[in-house]
Amino acid sequence: MARGIEIRRAHAGDAEAIASAHIDSIRSIGPAFYSPDLVKAWSAGLSPEIYVQAMEGGEAFFVATGLIGDEPAVLGFSTHRVDDGQHGVSVYVRGSAARQRLGTTLLRLAEAHARAHGAETIKIEASLPGVEFYRQNGFEELGRGQVPLKAGPSIPCVFMRKRLVRPE
Repeated sequence: MARGIEIRRAHAGDAEAIASAHIDSIRSIGPAFYSPDLVKAWSAGLSPEIYVQAMEGGEAFFVATGLIGDEPAVLGFSTHRVDDGQHGVSVYVRGSAARQRLGTTLLRLAEAHARAHGAETIKIEASLPGVEFYRQNGFEELGRGQVPLKAGPSIPCVFMRKRLVRPE
């Protein structure tokens, strides 16, 4: 991992930087897996307000911060949330910060938060760019399908699960 990177729990004041990192991740990594129209739809509507609302709703965010050029920025983020009793996580890293172990470090924080809140398994809807990352981090494929985007169409994804507690 690059030096000078700080990883911490995010707060509402980070929402704009999280949105920027999320959009960068989608636009820089997504085109290798999805059409330009789908990438555009996927990144549309990602405003700081949705992250603030998610935080206010109990979703935990973790950020990796560092420099892009001489400017401080969020290089990536992870989340842990509970929907209808099911624990989920997500990880996004800027294209320029990918493959530097930031995603794995951020995922570990989200998983630790999930464990601390009683999770025995995590289920996710992985975008195609994230499938291999999640597989390398212990997730197994359950099936494939589509997930509706905030801005219109659905996006192909892979449903995955990771057991946090090993059966005895």
